[in-house]
Amino acid sequence: MIGLSLGDKPLDVLCLGAHPDDVEIGCGGTLLRLGERSDVRATGVVLTGSGERADEAAVSLDRFFPGAKVETAGLPDGRLPEHWGQAKQALEDVATRCQPDVVFAPRVDDAHQDHRLVGTLASTVWRDALILHYEIPKWDGDLGAPTHFVPLTDEQARRKVALLNDCFPTQAGRDWWDDELFLGLMRIRGVECRETHAEGFFSSKVVLDVTGPGSAR
Repeated sequence: MIGLSLGDKPLDVLCLGAHPDDVEIGCGGTLLRLGERSDVRATGVVLTGSGERADEAAVSLDRFFPGAKVETAGLPDGRLPEHWGQAKQALEDVATRCQPDVVFAPRVDDAHQDHRLVGTLASTVWRDALILHYEIPKWDGDLGAPTHFVPLTDEQARRKVALLNDCFPTQAGRDWWDDELFLGLMRIRGVECRETHAEGFFSSKVVLDVTGPGSAR
């Protein structure tokens, strides 16, 4: 396994979610790790959410990555494909003022229709960014084999779970929402990359710079 580094330059990171909690479930540990750096800026965009859910989205990302700003579009939960034009325009509007180096987004083959739409639109709006598609466990059983991993310490993994519970009280009663699920998935991904815990990502297109010191380009 070959490690690739994103630590050689400042990073602008954009986190896309169909729903409040998507980003934090999918890449919350990675954000905790990125938050240890002083040269990373993070922005979040959530396309659905109203009432208590919108309130959760407004403050949660800052808990994972202090200083992160979040925008919400307020589109209907579970109906994003019916609002394709509005979803596309919301992201295009963000793109006029945000040209990130890395975009975190849901998988393009996620079983949830809202997730799929956001994941698909990400690569059409930000064509020059590294897009890492995160995974969200659910009853559909749609998990796959990630192409990229971000290792996490035990402390980071447990901090992620604690923040999920603290930031999203509206989800606490769901039968799939528990510490064992979140920690278990991070443990599996850790085993797959020879670490204790990790988050897994999928990317369909990555440009590798293989030049070294003294190389001509």
